[in-house]
Amino acid sequence: METMLRVDQLSKAFKNKQAVRDVSFDVRKGEIMAILGPNGAGKSTTIRNIMGIMYPDEGAISFSGHDKIPRYKIGYLPEERGLYKNVKVMDILLYLAELKDYPLKKARERALAYLKKFDLEGHENSSIEELSKGMGQKVQFISSIIHEPELLILDEPFSGLDPVSQDLFKTEIRKLAEKGTAILLSSHQMNLVEEMCDRLFMMHNGERIIYGDMDDVKERYANFKCTIRGKNDQHELEGLPDVERVEQDEDTSVLYLTRDVEPVSWLKHLPENLTVQELSIDRISLHEIFIDIATTGNIEQKEGATHA
Repeated sequence: METMLRVDQLSKAFKNKQAVRDVSFDVRKGEIMAILGPNGAGKSTTIRNIMGIMYPDEGAISFSGHDKIPRYKIGYLPEERGLYKNVKVMDILLYLAELKDYPLKKARERALAYLKKFDLEGHENSSIEELSKGMGQKVQFISSIIHEPELLILDEPFSGLDPVSQDLFKTEIRKLAEKGTAILLSSHQMNLVEEMCDRLFMMHNGERIIYGDMDDVKERYANFKCTIRGKNDQHELEGLPDVERVEQDEDTSVLYLTRDVEPVSWLKHLPENLTVQELSIDRISLHEIFIDIATTGNIEQKEGATHA
């Protein structure tokens, strides 16, 4: 698959703080790539260097083999929204399209189509300040894609959206990827990242921690857990083989299993007197991996991280 964006050994410091250190990854045509990490991990600094808002101290950023990313080929949805509040919706969309040298007639057609798709039909002449937070978020999203960018950077795109609007965004983001747009997505909503993204790049303290295909990352970093619904003794469950810890909430027990356990074989160790109303075995979620790294700094498996 063709590489659209390449970040190579990027480093950036501010006074005495090293914000990003020797970061490398790429984003391919037609894929959704997640860039993740706790607050202060270096995500925003990395994105701003890609956007040309600031420049790295070391390293290089290239787009389709070129040193600079043409402004009309990149779309950006920032975490902090910045549309002019007293400007009409259509005016701001056409203005931003014009900044990208996009034909205004085509921009108007695309704007009307997207406003209809996102249930904003009839709001062309509304000012941004008249819209709800979710409606404003939709306009901001449209402004980032109206010029048909080849590279799209989305920073917390689902913030402030209700579940229906989240589904609309997810559908549109997938469609853009299917048409060949390279998408770099940053979000703290791990369930959506896990559902949507093909690969991920996770940072901590300005450095790369995890990088690779979503399925490979989960297989490498996510141990199995067994969830049992039924009233059972926690101490008895903790005594089972290959159980690292047990968490209980009312009548539900979650058994976190050791690495490399074989689930089918492990099930044979469950006692006959176990109360089971429901039982399931799956890997821990990306959210749990994220929390583990963010709260404990557990990076023992950093070296040899899966690469795609």
